[in-house]
Amino acid sequence: MKSILHVVIAVSTLCISAVQAAEDDWFPFMTDGTLDSSVLDMSDWLDKPAGVHGFLRIDGDRFVFADSTPVKFWGTNIAGNKPFMSADEASEWAYFLPFYGFNAVRFHKFTWEATDGIHSTVITDDNWRRFDHLCFELQKNGVYYGWSHIYGHRLLPGDSSRVLAYREIADTRFPWSHLNGTTASLVNFAEDLQTLNIELTVNMLNHRNPLSGRRYAEDPALIFVEFQNEDNIFWSAIEATLEQTPTYRRLLCSKFADWLRDKYGSQEKLLQVWNDEGLGEGESLTTGIYPQPNHGLFTWEYEQAIKENRPVKRHILDKAAFLYQEQVKFYHRFEQAVRATGYQGPIVASCWQAGAGLAHLLNLHADYQVGIIDRHNYFGGGQGHSLKPGPFKDAAMVSRIGSGLYGSGLQQVSDRPFVLSEWMSLIPNQWTAESAPLIAVYGLGLQGWDASYVFATDIPRYSSTIQTRWGGIYNACSPTQLALYPVLAAMIYRGDVAEGEIVVNRSVSMADLLNGDTHFREHIEQDHDRKELAGSMPLQAMAAGRVTITFDDSGPADEQRDWQRLVQDGTVFSNTGQLQWNETDRGYFIINTPGTQGLVGFAAGQELCLGDFNLKTSNEFAVILITSLEKERGIAEARSLLLTAMARVKNSGMTYSEEASELLTVGTAPMLLEPVQFTLQFTHRQPRQISFLDHLGRPDGRRIAATDGKISVDGAESKTCYYLIEF
Repeated sequence: MKSILHVVIAVSTLCISAVQAAEDDWFPFMTDGTLDSSVLDMSDWLDKPAGVHGFLRIDGDRFVFADSTPVKFWGTNIAGNKPFMSADEASEWAYFLPFYGFNAVRFHKFTWEATDGIHSTVITDDNWRRFDHLCFELQKNGVYYGWSHIYGHRLLPGDSSRVLAYREIADTRFPWSHLNGTTASLVNFAEDLQTLNIELTVNMLNHRNPLSGRRYAEDPALIFVEFQNEDNIFWSAIEATLEQTPTYRRLLCSKFADWLRDKYGSQEKLLQVWNDEGLGEGESLTTGIYPQPNHGLFTWEYEQAIKENRPVKRHILDKAAFLYQEQVKFYHRFEQAVRATGYQGPIVASCWQAGAGLAHLLNLHADYQVGIIDRHNYFGGGQGHSLKPGPFKDAAMVSRIGSGLYGSGLQQVSDRPFVLSEWMSLIPNQWTAESAPLIAVYGLGLQGWDASYVFATDIPRYSSTIQTRWGGIYNACSPTQLALYPVLAAMIYRGDVAEGEIVVNRSVSMADLLNGDTHFREHIEQDHDRKELAGSMPLQAMAAGRVTITFDDSGPADEQRDWQRLVQDGTVFSNTGQLQWNETDRGYFIINTPGTQGLVGFAAGQELCLGDFNLKTSNEFAVILITSLEKERGIAEARSLLLTAMARVKNSGMTYSEEASELLTVGTAPMLLEPVQFTLQFTHRQPRQISFLDHLGRPDGRRIAATDGKISVDGAESKTCYYLIEF
């Protein structure tokens, strides 16, 4: 890549219809060997070392470095104890991540096994040595990192004298509890547990990496510190945790009773205002009152008030306000301790949505007060976390604007960066190749999101099957993901897809919300960590321009600009003039920028006119991206084009039911790729030839000629996934 001008065409197709190639034509995905001489190498696109531009800062709704350089992060997750790897493994990761275009890593849930097994807030010297080496290697190669280190801080025997009820937390007789021996859920109101979470984080920030000579609080390659992963005071599992820990339940009830006493003064006044509702048996300002901290209650009550055209009940509002204030107190306490170390970068309070309506907006505002807005979402998949026979959801997100992962952006606040720090389209769904382009083009592009961290990268290479080594469905190392990342990274780093103008801004007054205002209409369908959002706003607006939320107590009305004029015959045109999303049939969208052009979706047999090409595919579903991999030149000026063709991917021997609603057999290695058929008619320049590359992007000596400016490719004959087109 260092000495050649070229353009990338990323093509991915998936289909279950009769028009697709026979399964006998599917070919094995082969990735043996090194990455040397590959034209995919994105490492030169990353500024080195990470931190060269100074600390990352929040500038309104975007990230900039201290020297005002803007940045977006195309990252991945490395989860569990993997960050404590050997020096040889660290070198492998530090080469692999930049090669495929990752400029950031989210280290996730990596402190559970990092201490001495007695004290929970001090990482051992040996683990620090390994972690320091990995961070130093990544930083040298231009890869930034963030800490998602607490997913419930695990208590250890040395903590027993420091907490109110160690034995209750450590009790193993409650297998349904979310607690599992950690501070999860309870930490949002229990100061003793907060102290442990904060102490661990402060100790980590004050640790000095001997290789860089800096404390992590002084390290500009550390681009976020997350207080807690997937937790908040409205977490739906908190009630099971409180059943396990009656001491903390009494604490919560006592704190709420004190809060109510300060507000109303007496039991009589409380009963009057609450209209004799909301108290459990035996509850009073003296004995304690349970605030029912489960977002399901607050979501249901909010939606009932809307249906019945009435205000939200006062006892519900008081319970929600109390919980919200406890959450904010915790976050501000944590923030003050982190800033006292000298850390200057962004903070993530938490990354989890609290249902819809009242709890959702209060939780969102709590996150908003201390840092960026960060969320998680998943789409598709079957039952559980591992790939196994059974029913699954085989829908495609391109079929409905705003569905699946893209709907997460409905939580984007107008004056904060927005991050999707965990996402994946889950196997055995057959349309997983749509997900990364959707996040990159419409998320980081049109909506102006600021960072993506796919979940997860388990190994620094392709996996041998579509699932992970342990059978997991969260696999970024499948060809329908990893093979597209260099193309998308180039598009993102060059800024090909312009950010849209705001077409819908929904205003939220916190004062009005806490008084029961129900004008904000948003509904969520949730299946564990898979979420579908909808509201009174037509989701088509998300294909026209930016959709935001603004917290403003001055009370401006919701704003909808005239985006409906951009909807024509089932197609929504972006207000940037670069994107088109067609919802007819099963749906597709088109990208048309000087640096990136292409197709994502179901457009079999259609002649698509792009800026520099006419494109046609016989595959029912295709992701075809044409992207220049040169920083300063677009498609029209490049001397060569790289074409990446990726179809459905499955394991050898993997079978589905006839209607593709059930996985029958999982299969084994090697993975098989569906061949891609398509033609490109060049409208401005005439290509000279097309060279075949192997599955790692290296020339294999085979060539075909272009005829009258047209290239036709039949993947059943070429049995490869990469081609280099030369002029």
